Formats: sequence, structure tokens, C-alpha cells
Amino acid sequence: MSLIEKWYSVLILAAVLIGLSLGQFESISAHAELVIMPLLVVMLYVTFLQIPFRDITKSGKNVTFTITALLINFVWTPLFAAALAFVFLADHPAIFIGFMMLMVTPCTDWYLIFTGIAKGNVALSTAILPLNLIVQVILLPVYLLVFGGATGVIELSLFVESVAIVLVIPFVLALCTKAFLRQKRQLADQLLARVSTLPIVFLCLAIAAMFASQGRVLLANLDVLWYMIIPLFCFFLVNFIISQKVGQLMKFSYKDRTSLSLTTLARNSPIALAIAMTAFPDEPLIALTLVIGPLLELPVLAFVAQLLLSRRKNEVENDFLR
Repeated sequence: MSLIEKWYSVLILAAVLIGLSLGQFESISAHAELVIMPLLVVMLYVTFLQIPFRDITKSGKNVTFTITALLINFVWTPLFAAALAFVFLADHPAIFIGFMMLMVTPCTDWYLIFTGIAKGNVALSTAILPLNLIVQVILLPVYLLVFGGATGVIELSLFVESVAIVLVIPFVLALCTKAFLRQKRQLADQLLARVSTLPIVFLCLAIAAMFASQGRVLLANLDVLWYMIIPLFCFFLVNFIISQKVGQLMKFSYKDRTSLSLTTLARNSPIALAIAMTAFPDEPLIALTLVIGPLLELPVLAFVAQLLLSRRKNEVENDFLR
């Protein structure tokens, strides 16, 4: 894990503060919005470039785990998130949409870090990573239209156009680049090593630009944080219990249960944020919700990793006593 990855949440917070500061200058705030989409497209292009799509078949080697994780991530979680949103956020449509976008996109990067910390099955978590990414890219627009269509926030034509620009274009470009580099493995490895931290850099620049362009609106709505805390806490608590219970029911080992818990808890806000910034330019609270998400999520994942390690120690001690 690089230094930039270790300080991910701090960098996001710094980007927010820098953006708010720059937004006080009229000449900057008036033009900051112009750089957001290019930054996001480059960010997602580099992100997709690093996903080992050729390894997607590896997830089929443990069919039981893969199917279980997919069902929790893409069937149970959207339904549960929608229930939480309707209960706690029905009167705040922009926050409703942001919360849903965060909840229905499982993480494809930093959950591996916490899986390693908790002594989970990192290889298994890595194998399911490209599958998680592809499924969420396909289903995110569907979830938004199904669960958020009634809020009045989603303008269908703009939403479809934004998804095409922000997701489809970088995804296709990444696939073309991978095809070009397929016969040049050494060059490909060198390229990926050099660009591995660039997605975080471009994301932080995009966040700074977003806060610079919409800073006044966002500063007036910092109470979003309080609206998010309860549904997020409910999500993490319930999904942790369910993933552990399901893992026990399926007779998964400690390592596999840990991988299941972390892949169903960690969320992938960068992809959701990229869509939010382009599909909902007049609703900065949606993007604010997705920025707040990881600031609350990362400490929770760190706590969960330590909790799982503690449970692992107890399991080992119990087995020894037997």
C-alpha cells in the first residue's frame, strides 16, 4: 500500500478544504466546474486500466462464495439501502440519491487493504473484484432509476448522457489499451506501476474543483453529515451481522467470512461520485453525500478489521481448549 493510499481519507478532507478556500475567489469558482468531468474521465480510465479483467474467471473457482457475495451486494444491499433511505431520508431527495449511490456500489480497491489487516482471504477478495466492478457499472443506472426515479432529482436524458460519458468512454478506452498492451507484458507492468496512485490524485483534484464551484451551497448544508450518520450506522451494523451469519451458515472458514464481510461493507464512492458530479450538476448535495461517505466509512472498516481479528483470536483459543 502506497503512502497516498494510506492517507486516502486525509487527502479527501484536504481536497474539500482546499476547494472551499479556492471557491472564495470568484474567478476560480466561476470556472472550476469546467475541469471536473475531464478529471473524472481520466480517473476512471486509469482505475479501469488497473482492474485485472482477464482474471474474472478466477471468481468461478469458489462458486459458493462468489454467488453469496453477489446476492448480498446486488440483491440484499440495494433493497436494504432503499428501506433505510425511505425511512430516514425521504424528505431529503438529494441526500436520498447520494446515499443510494454510495450503498449500491461495492468497493473495488481499499477493501483489500482491510481484508489483509484482518487476515482474510485476500486472493479470494481479489478474484471477485473485477466481477464486482462490472456488475455495479451495469446495475448502478438501473438502481438509480428504480429507487430514485420518484424523487424528481433524476433527469433521464442528462443521466443517460452522463453515464455514457463518465463510465462507458473510459471503460472502452481501458479495454482498448489493455488489448494493445496484451503482447507487451513488461511495458504494461511498468505502466500500471507508474499510474497506480493516479486515480486518487485525479479524484482529489475533482473534489477540490467541485467544492470550489459549489462551495457556498455546500457550506450552507453541512447538516447532511447528521442525516447520514444513522442510516450509515444501521447499514454497517446489519450487513456485518448478516455477512458473518451467512458465512457461518455456509460453513466458510474465518478467512472467507472475513472476505465476505469486508466486500459487503466497503463501498465504492469514487465511481458513484463521478456519476453524481456529471449527472446531477445542479444538485451538489448528492456529491457532498458521496464525499462524506468515505470519511465515515474508513474508520468503521478499520474498527471492523480489528473486531474480526479479535474474533479470530477467540476462535483459535476455543479450538485449542477443545
